[in-house]
Amino acid sequence: MALSTPPHLGVYFSCLLVFMLSTFHPHALICVLPPSFLNMSLCISYAISFLAVIVCIVAYWYSQVYPPCYLVDFCCTEAEGNAVVTLEAFSKFLRTWRSVKESNLLFQERVFLRSGIGEESYAPPRLIAKAEDTNLEDARSETEGLISVAVKRLLQRVGVDAKAIDIVVVNSSLFNPTPSIAAFVVSTLHMRSNVKTFNLAGMGCSAGLVSIGLAKDLLKVHRNSYALVISTENITRNMYFGNSEKSMMVSNGLFRCGCSAILLSSKPSSRGHAKLRLLHCLRTHLGADKKAYDCVHHIEDEEGNPGVSLQFNLVEVAGSALRANILKLARSILPVSEILKVLVSLVKQKVLKMAVKMYEPDFKKAIDHFCIHPGGRAVIDAIGKGLKLSAYDIEPGKMALYRFGNTSSSGIWYALAYCEAKGRLRKGNKIWQIALGSGFKCNSGVWEVLRDIEPSESGRLNPWMSSIHKYPVTKTLEECLAVSSKISSGPATFSKAT
Repeated sequence: MALSTPPHLGVYFSCLLVFMLSTFHPHALICVLPPSFLNMSLCISYAISFLAVIVCIVAYWYSQVYPPCYLVDFCCTEAEGNAVVTLEAFSKFLRTWRSVKESNLLFQERVFLRSGIGEESYAPPRLIAKAEDTNLEDARSETEGLISVAVKRLLQRVGVDAKAIDIVVVNSSLFNPTPSIAAFVVSTLHMRSNVKTFNLAGMGCSAGLVSIGLAKDLLKVHRNSYALVISTENITRNMYFGNSEKSMMVSNGLFRCGCSAILLSSKPSSRGHAKLRLLHCLRTHLGADKKAYDCVHHIEDEEGNPGVSLQFNLVEVAGSALRANILKLARSILPVSEILKVLVSLVKQKVLKMAVKMYEPDFKKAIDHFCIHPGGRAVIDAIGKGLKLSAYDIEPGKMALYRFGNTSSSGIWYALAYCEAKGRLRKGNKIWQIALGSGFKCNSGVWEVLRDIEPSESGRLNPWMSSIHKYPVTKTLEECLAVSSKISSGPATFSKAT
């Protein structure tokens, strides 16, 4: 038998028998081995074949215990038909309110101006038209319209029938009607009666990765299945129209319309055409800390006006949550060289009592693309500084904020869509999605790109395709508009600087 010729299947069992006999009776080898086995080259051939079988068995077992979670494709809506929120339009909208102080109007205009959001984000037209007089039907119209567009485009693009979906996970923090939003999806798409639905509420801006983590765990149990994950937020019924709490006015200038739909799969057949594979999904919850728990809260002011309160310590709490999350995630994603450098610096500090600074690992040696939650310019800058990221690295999050505003849990998907539209996603690249939200939570999702992804292949699924040539922008809205003196002195017409 030639060395390159793989042995017959029976040889595997012969090798296994030899291994078992040699374990208990080493001298039995002489009796069992045929004369041909005395040839060294054949011995090596059989040994390699035996090890290959063991590797295959272990790999099969691992795939059964930990089935892969593939991202087949995803869609982010561009909110067609909704109102475009320019600074001037926002100013006019504020002045349609029945009772609001001029000083509070100017404060909210300043929040918009300094938020890092541009003049192309979207708001529900019914909210702009009716302000305080919006009702439950208006809120339904916003959410159902966004979800319908995202899901139908996604399923049409990937060629998957709605009846083939096995799991539906929806997250919407502040709007949770009855029947649920997940039930609306089942009704609209005429899904099977045994589809498993989950509707997550109150999970904040980090809920997108909470939903991904839940779907991943469900796909482990329900193998060979599709999971549809939908992340959105409703702002029609969640504007703050009061006068007493400035911490509740901040969100008025930050949050905008947005929705993402993601198709996950545990089917082996999805490996060939899927875009990404989920490597890690990690959650960190600081709810035991009262300051962290209270920094983002849905409350009522003293007059009974509801709204979301954002406390001044939000950036500080976000930093603490991110550090706690990184401590757990780093050991799974960093190369050995970086981990060793951290250990060496730790030994120098704690054991040798040397006055040295703790080594800060370089995450860019493990991650190629960073998709930071576009919650606000200050948070993105703080995360970028903490991780020692370049302007290029934080660009997806900043541009998602500039173009679409804070779309809550769907924001990290607009950032990923930016990377895709720029043609950055190449086979083997690693993507780190970082989401922060009330609770207070920091969630991380690490993905591997399975193939080169061309910008043109997503078409209408990617909301950046019609305007990607204009980005990145190098100046913020505050720098582009000559209005600072007008805002500080009183209401005026907002015009672009020449």
